Amino acid sequence: MIGQLVTSKAGHDKGTLYVIVSEDEKYICVTDGRLKAPDAPKRKNRKHIQPINRYVNDEIRTLLEAGKPVRPEAIRFAIKQVGTIE
Repeated sequence: MIGQLVTSKAGHDKGTLYVIVSEDEKYICVTDGRLKAPDAPKRKNRKHIQPINRYVNDEIRTLLEAGKPVRPEAIRFAIKQVGTIE
């Protein structure tokens, strides 16, 4: 799921688009490239997110999967390409 775009279903950030940067059994770590930088992601419970059927481009996804740093601007650009989810 790393590199997949998701939207928050619960919390004060409900409706916000994020990119998954890491995951474990119960939680995922997400970033929006603005308030939550890729090097300090937000940890969210899996049941509080809604995956959408889109991924960031292959270059960013490869960096995320390898655990290498990704610039916040690249994350913001990837989210901007999707737009807002109603």
